[in-house]
Amino acid sequence: MFTAPSSDPHGISIDGHVGGSPLNVALGLARMGNHSRFFTRVSTDMFGRRIAGFMKANNIDSTPCVETRQNTTLAMIGLKEDNSADYVFYTDSTADCSVTVDDLPGTLDPAVRVIHFGSYSTVIEPTATALATLAAREGTDRFVSYDPNLRTMIEPDIEIWRARVAAMTKAAAFVKASDEDVAQLGATPDSFAADALANGVDLVCVTLGMDGALVFSAEGTELRVPGISVQVADTVGAGDTFQAACLHWLGAQGLTRKGLARGADMAAMAGFAVKAAALTCTRRGADLPTLADIESFAP
Repeated sequence: MFTAPSSDPHGISIDGHVGGSPLNVALGLARMGNHSRFFTRVSTDMFGRRIAGFMKANNIDSTPCVETRQNTTLAMIGLKEDNSADYVFYTDSTADCSVTVDDLPGTLDPAVRVIHFGSYSTVIEPTATALATLAAREGTDRFVSYDPNLRTMIEPDIEIWRARVAAMTKAAAFVKASDEDVAQLGATPDSFAADALANGVDLVCVTLGMDGALVFSAEGTELRVPGISVQVADTVGAGDTFQAACLHWLGAQGLTRKGLARGADMAAMAGFAVKAAALTCTRRGADLPTLADIESFAP
């Protein structure tokens, strides 16, 4: 819910958009031409019905979703002076924060190649335990992607985040984090990547906002891709766009069920993802680009 000044000096105007970190990744993958499927609890309230309609309109397969009468999570988003996002979340007993192990999909379709996890859903119980169970169950046979996307205004205990990051990186093949995430964890990009790679991750990316991204791989790759200068509308969904673009690129280059194609061009992947994320920053809200948008984008 985007907030803005109101004609009432004490009021707030609100403009609502469907979003949320893992759903943004699902949207990006669908818009880039992939079969994208999403799992969560979805409310039957006015907001949940909008979410369901949004998924249908954007070719996101909602078959695994579980309907509930619990309220939808609301994220209130204002803008700081630099146009970066300023968040307040309303999550108490809401739909996506109440997923249980019993809600998990059973045997997954063999066509499922990648499972992505991210953000506060991985630390808020009971959803955290449910998702950790799914990651552990599927991580040996499928490519698991993870973005911690720390939201300390929802869970302020950084030790909980550290424990969850350690657990999820043991199941993941690809981890993306922002430099802000890494700093909140008390790490540097180098130390964060080293820990993740030691846990068995194949590929780590640390995004640097307008300064681009760092890439580290288990094959020994270490490189930096510069950022792209654009007129920023806001940064909502930029990291999710980067994640989706990496997953799309890796899938197109021969991603296997557990690992990356040997010798994959990590600089090309990160450059493609930075370009996609920069394009999202020119749009208000998490309006992720299509593959054609990215390919034709000339900042």
